[in-house]
Amino acid sequence: MTKLSIQTGTDNKILRNKSERVGKIDKKIRKLIDNMVETLIAEQGLGLAAPQIGENVRIILARLNFDSPEEMIKPLINPEIILTSKETVFAEEGCLSLPNCWKQVERFRMIRVRFDDIKGGSHILELENLDARIIQHEVDHLNGVLFIDRVVEDNVTVEPKKHDPVI
Repeated sequence: MTKLSIQTGTDNKILRNKSERVGKIDKKIRKLIDNMVETLIAEQGLGLAAPQIGENVRIILARLNFDSPEEMIKPLINPEIILTSKETVFAEEGCLSLPNCWKQVERFRMIRVRFDDIKGGSHILELENLDARIIQHEVDHLNGVLFIDRVVEDNVTVEPKKHDPVI
């Protein structure tokens, strides 16, 4: 496995393009996912989208159940949010592609996401709170949207603490 370079910048064309659906889940896609896992672990992030490592394909990783015994890194291929709660929550977000930038972002408290796994099987997950936030953040990347695009009032910036994970 190889740690890949993270694409950065608010005007980065790769980060601003809409990603293409994954057709066939082959050896190349599985290798890309393995390298993304390596990169996510090395960067100590909570999520990673393929555009962040220079690939405009619809693949994301999410570190679900963060900091619990059930923590896992879940690859989602062609994720699609199919249901959202009416309730929203504000929380601070950061991003591996925008180092040292932290803002309050409003997200849906609960989502339902449909996706394919690495074997091509289709699944639906219902997620809440941080897990839901991670998926929303990463799916935004697949659509060329950065979290700063969702900031309503640009008045909250804090310096990240050493232990703050980024999405």
